[in-house]
Amino acid sequence: MKRTSYANLARLWTAVEARAEEREPELTARIRRSAEERGIRQPPAAQGELLELLVRLLDAKSVIAVGTADVVDILRLVNGLDGRGQVTAVDSSPEGIGLVRSVAGRLSGRTGTGLRAAKADPSVFLPRLNAGDYDLIVVGGATANYAPTFAEAPRLLRAGGVIVFTDVMALSDADGDGGGVPDPVDRSSDTVAKRQLIDDVTEDERFDTALTPSGTGTLIARLKG
Repeated sequence: MKRTSYANLARLWTAVEARAEEREPELTARIRRSAEERGIRQPPAAQGELLELLVRLLDAKSVIAVGTADVVDILRLVNGLDGRGQVTAVDSSPEGIGLVRSVAGRLSGRTGTGLRAAKADPSVFLPRLNAGDYDLIVVGGATANYAPTFAEAPRLLRAGGVIVFTDVMALSDADGDGGGVPDPVDRSSDTVAKRQLIDDVTEDERFDTALTPSGTGTLIARLKG
């Protein structure tokens, strides 16, 4: 690909994100600003838009979100459920769970969708959940969340259910300016772990997969029936 084409791709990403920000629901935009004013970086708006659409495409009723500091994504998941079902948010950090509980309070009376917050390590909490009960799992936050959540996904998801890994390019802390999975000389622990995750998921014959450049890299895997 020519250098000018790469420049066009960067402009494309910027244009898509600007449009998604304009279309972001008012409450989500307010909570984004509030979180970022507190120094809690939020994921791209276009990523949340994709997640909300996935909820609707799957006609999902039961969703798990791991790594809850990405609170704007949780709001988009709630939006996609259209007043039904439940989002179970799992995070071991007090900061992440505090954000979710704050959002749950602001959603009170606005929707019939339940939002449950569990302050726990996913490797401990997820094995306690019922098998085959979930339509969609979304993983973000600390890199340590990814492998244990994937390990539980085949048991937790119904046939045809989907697991989504956000920021699989390990770019969220680099603002997309370099490093991460696309940089072959980056051997940081997070980048190495996410390279391995991509290999593990895409090579797992139980799943159909697609690796996309949405957000800061999104890996989508569907459990085969």
